[in-house]
Amino acid sequence: MAIPAALVVLPLGVLFLLSGLIVNLIQAAFFVTVRPFSKNLYRRINRVVAELLWLQLVWLVDWWAGVEVRVYADSETFKSMGKEHALVICNHRSDIDWLVGWILAQRSGCLGSTLAVMKKSSKFLPIPFFWDNFCNHSLQVIGWSMWFTEYLFLERSWAKDESTLKSGLQRLKDFPQPFWLALFVEGTRFTQAKLLAAQEYAASQGLPIPRNVLIPHYQVTRLNLFGLQGFVSSVNIMRSFVPAIYDVTVAIPKDSPSPTMLRILKGQSSVVHVHMKRHAMDELPQTDDGVAQWCKDIFVAKDALLDKHLAEGTLVMMNIIKLLAGQKVATG
Repeated sequence: MAIPAALVVLPLGVLFLLSGLIVNLIQAAFFVTVRPFSKNLYRRINRVVAELLWLQLVWLVDWWAGVEVRVYADSETFKSMGKEHALVICNHRSDIDWLVGWILAQRSGCLGSTLAVMKKSSKFLPIPFFWDNFCNHSLQVIGWSMWFTEYLFLERSWAKDESTLKSGLQRLKDFPQPFWLALFVEGTRFTQAKLLAAQEYAASQGLPIPRNVLIPHYQVTRLNLFGLQGFVSSVNIMRSFVPAIYDVTVAIPKDSPSPTMLRILKGQSSVVHVHMKRHAMDELPQTDDGVAQWCKDIFVAKDALLDKHLAEGTLVMMNIIKLLAGQKVATG
């Protein structure tokens, strides 16, 4: 169902802005009146309140545009989703990767306790994927909602961000419900220009040359904003209370247009393939260098998996396949 974007942006933007402001006010009220006395109760209430806003975007992707998300996972991964704390690492392919994550979290029952590490400007400034200024202001309410939900906001300077990340992660030790914390270890969204830079870096360092992903590394640049520091520090802090890492790989079939917010607003569907693999946290190496190498190896494996996807059009490598599109669920 293709609809002129202007006919959709304005009414949906107004509705989202108004409802978002109401949700933000409710969150602020509970933050002031409940959190000082019971952080546990505040988190439980805020989870429900935040979902009132975030479910609108899930509906937009899921029902309005009819984006089909096919999830490939083994039985252990599937049974664990939504039942435990998890650190989620994912390749960053498009401007709606986070929305795909929200759909998976909603299906797993933990949408309201989904967290992420994000750049600090997202907390107060509009998220920059909407082409229309009005919608930019509508999306501003998401940043505020994320702040109330304890998302972690970094400044892209490790000297400043190290203490922010450490304190933010330590606050999650007593989180009362299963949460997912998403970390885009590549540090930036994939583009051909950034891939070329990553390939040049790999060649200079004697590393495998990537074809479909960027390379996580320690050097923080404009093309790699957080590097490996964030991942290594996160693992060191979360080992004691987060039992798993979810390795997520997002791929777009060759015969499907890449999903964008503009396409979604116009009601145009796409297909997204998602491969998920659970890794037990206690199986990771104990040293910083070992953890960093583990992460690099994961992205080399992602690259090979995406090569397979380009060649065969599928990510079928597991025993269970879940198809999530609207209410449809299929196994095989």
